[in-house]
Amino acid sequence: MPIDSLKDKIRTLPSRPGVYLMHDEQGRVIYIGKAKCLKKRVTSYLRHDRFASPRLKKLTESVSDLSFIRTESEAEALIVESRLIKRYQPFFNVDLKMGERYPWIKLTKERFPRIEITRFRTNDGASYFGPFTRVFELRQLLRLIERHFPLRTCRFPEPASPVPGRPCVRHSLQRCLAPCVGNCTESRYAEVVADLSLLLSGRVTDLVESLRHRMDQAASELHFEEAARLRDTIRAVWRYTRQKRNRVLPEDLDKDTWEAFLRLQSLLRLSSVPWRIDCFDISHFSGKETYGVVVVFEQGIPNPSLYRKFAIREVDGVDDFRSIQETLRRRYMRALKGDDPLPQLIVIDGGGQQLRFAFETLNELGLGEIPVVALAKQEEAVYTLFEKTPLIPGKEDLALQLLQRLRDEAHRFAVSAHTKGRDRRIRRSALEDIPGVGKKRAAALFAKYGNLGRIASATPEDLARSVPGMGVSLARRIIEHLEGASE
Repeated sequence: MPIDSLKDKIRTLPSRPGVYLMHDEQGRVIYIGKAKCLKKRVTSYLRHDRFASPRLKKLTESVSDLSFIRTESEAEALIVESRLIKRYQPFFNVDLKMGERYPWIKLTKERFPRIEITRFRTNDGASYFGPFTRVFELRQLLRLIERHFPLRTCRFPEPASPVPGRPCVRHSLQRCLAPCVGNCTESRYAEVVADLSLLLSGRVTDLVESLRHRMDQAASELHFEEAARLRDTIRAVWRYTRQKRNRVLPEDLDKDTWEAFLRLQSLLRLSSVPWRIDCFDISHFSGKETYGVVVVFEQGIPNPSLYRKFAIREVDGVDDFRSIQETLRRRYMRALKGDDPLPQLIVIDGGGQQLRFAFETLNELGLGEIPVVALAKQEEAVYTLFEKTPLIPGKEDLALQLLQRLRDEAHRFAVSAHTKGRDRRIRRSALEDIPGVGKKRAAALFAKYGNLGRIASATPEDLARSVPGMGVSLARRIIEHLEGASE
C-alpha cells in the first residue's frame, strides 16, 4: 500500500482504545500493539526520525497495511493483544511472543489459599485478579494485603490437620496467620480470603460494610483488640481507594469523616453507612435557563467526575418541584442503564414538598428503597420520610455538617451551570444577531479575542484579518453593533 494511502487509513482510526495489527506486503501480521488511543499511537510511528532504533526503522519500512480491533477499555485491549500475539507470533513482537505477560494476583484453590503473583493465567481453579499494567499500583496493593489481609505465601504441604510447632518469621511480623502450625482456624482464614476477594473484585463498599458490622459486634462483646484491628483495616482500605483517585488527604480526616458517617447513619436510621451520596439542586433565572444538577460525594469527598447537569426541558416557568422530578428521572434512568453508579443516600436541597415529589419519582423508577432526605436552608432542618416533623440537629452536629457540605457544593455547581448557560446564550445572541455573522464566525472571534469588549475595541482591519473570509465592511458593522449595544 502506498505511504499516502497508509496515512489516509491512519487518519480514519478512532480515538478510542483498541489493538492494531501491522501487515507486510504478503499480508502477514508482523506487529501487534495495544493503545489507549488508536489514532494517536499509530500516528506516532510516522514521526520517528533518524534517532529511532534499527528495529523500529525496520518495522516502519516493512509495514504495507494495517487493521485494528476496537475495545471498550485499555485493559481489554491488553488481553486481546496477548491472545493475538500468541496466535500469530509476529516477527517484531519480541517480549510478549517469548512469554512475557502483565502480572496477575492469584488466590490458589487450596484448603488455606495462598497469594501468588503470576504472569500466566491457567484453568487450575484458582481465582485471578488483574492484570496490573502499573507496577507501582500492584506494589501498593500488595503492601495493603500483607498488612491487613495476611494470607500465607509459602508452599507448605497441607496435612489433614496443622502440625504444632514454631511459626515462621512472617507470623512474628504479623504478615501471616500461620495456619500451618494451627495458629488460625480454617473458618477464620476463610473469612480473610473472602474479605480479600471483595477488595480485589472492586467491591469496596461491601467489604467496608462487612468489616464495620464485625467491628461493632466485637466491640459489643468487649473484644476491643479485634475491634481496633478491624477499624484500622477499614481506614487502610479507605485510604487506599482514595489514593487510587490521586487525592492527597490529611491523616486526621479519616477519623472525623468516619464519625460523621456513623452519626448520619444513626440520625437518618440508615441500614448501612452511605459511602456514596447524591445531592440535587435546581438553579434558574426568572424562570429561564433552568438547570438541575447532581453532585456526588464518595467517602465524604467530592467526585466531580460523577457530577451531572441537566437543562430542564419539560417544565415551563418556575416549578422547582417538577424540575426536581425531571432531574431525578433523567439522572437515574442513566444509572439504571449502567452509565452511572447508584448511591446509598439521596439528598434534596429543599423542604417537605421537594422530598415528596422526589420520592414519587424514585418509586416510579423502582428505586424507592434508596433513602432520600431534604435539607431546608433557612432553619437547617432535615426532612425525612419516617418523621412527620423535620429533624433539627445542632450546628455542631457532624451529620448536619456533612449534609451542609453536600448542599453547598450542589448549590455552587448549580449556579455555575446556570451562569455558563446564560453567558453562552448572551454571547451567542450578541454576535449572531448581526447579519452575516454565523456560529463559525462568532466562535472564531471569541477564540481570538476572548470577550465582547475586546472585539468592540479592535479596529475593523484587525477584526477582518482575524477571521478568514470576513471583509472590513462586516467587521465595521460588528463593531458598530457592539458599541451601540453598550450605550
